[in-house]
Amino acid sequence: MRFAGKPSAAIACLLAAGSATCHVRAERVLTSEELLGKALFFDARLSTPPGQSCSGCHSAEAGWTSLDQDSNLHGGVHEGAMQKRFGNRKLPTIAYVSFSPVFHRDQTGSFVGGNFWDGRATGEKLGNPAADQALGPFLHPLEQNNSSPLEVCQKVLGSDFAEQLTGLSYSDLFTQSFGLGSLDCNNWPETYNRFALAIAAFEASEEVSPFSSKYDAYLTGRAKLTRQEKKGLELFKGKAKCSNCHTTKKTNHGHQLPLLTDFTYDNIGVPKNMENPFYHMPTEFNPLGAGWVDMGLGGFLATRSDFAQYADANMGKHKVPTLRNVDKRPSLAHLKAYMHNGAFKNLKEVVHFYNTRDVLPVCGDVPKPKAGINCWPAPEMADNVNRTELGDLKLSGEEEDAIVAFLRTLTDGFSPTKRNSD
Repeated sequence: MRFAGKPSAAIACLLAAGSATCHVRAERVLTSEELLGKALFFDARLSTPPGQSCSGCHSAEAGWTSLDQDSNLHGGVHEGAMQKRFGNRKLPTIAYVSFSPVFHRDQTGSFVGGNFWDGRATGEKLGNPAADQALGPFLHPLEQNNSSPLEVCQKVLGSDFAEQLTGLSYSDLFTQSFGLGSLDCNNWPETYNRFALAIAAFEASEEVSPFSSKYDAYLTGRAKLTRQEKKGLELFKGKAKCSNCHTTKKTNHGHQLPLLTDFTYDNIGVPKNMENPFYHMPTEFNPLGAGWVDMGLGGFLATRSDFAQYADANMGKHKVPTLRNVDKRPSLAHLKAYMHNGAFKNLKEVVHFYNTRDVLPVCGDVPKPKAGINCWPAPEMADNVNRTELGDLKLSGEEEDAIVAFLRTLTDGFSPTKRNSD
């Protein structure tokens, strides 16, 4: 995904004044570090072979997750820089990930924080899980496929993409963000860490995490919810138990508006996505073939001597994602994939699963929505399935629809000047 537009004229404030802050667009403010992170995020020259940027997988139009319709419709995972190489999980959104705390075990014994579906980007390295997460894709053979941090550094040094995008070179942006000489491939370990910190800064910026949904406008008195949306919110916080994990409470993670996640991990009994192309990857990437099972958090904990004792109790658990932008897409006809493996294809299906998982009989593949849903496959990982907060919620079809209507108010970009009915 190469940049095709013109550099912003507003970048002149940086060029003229060397300021740490400037207006890139009238409604947004980006610091030098955020601008650097944005350039790194959109630069398709930083993969092997060139052509795969972070934004190629994490699209703003789809709520900073996959825009690829073929992927969303079937396996739910995205192809990397190398053709026919696929990861094992659906892409998580990178919006609002910067608010996740450093991975830890809380006073109840639950694991909280970190990033990636399994929590392995703990934040212990750089003090920020979003930055730890940004260290991974550049080097992953199933993603951007670079051989080393040094190779990434050399590509950044030789790229003019930042200047195309911002009017400033990578060297200039590094200098303004981290000091003179900070783009130094001779000191590639520290420089590579700066790449990750800059990308995390961009992800935390107003451009990616703006808190600009209709729900935000409602909470701040600038919009009204429709009757159906309001009913959905009541159900979300009550009978449907959604807010038990996707909390609507104000947080202490740096923002006064709810993040719609408590940053914990849960196994909700999601079935396998039988179309996941990872099952058919070469043995060097997936030695178990079709027998591979996604262990989630438990699989990560098993790799850590300090947490291995808790692995069995957390097998099959995955990060509770934010629901912000859960329905963001270019058009109503555009399909999104849901859950850590992309098994479900629309919000109605997701809500119906939460409602009826333990009521409907067990069947084989995930039923296609157009054929109706009258059964659910068995969980991919049967251990540790949450049986108390979902599975038999006794919601009517009308109540399911109301929850979906509320979820659609979580899409960023809402304009409170538009007329709202109640």
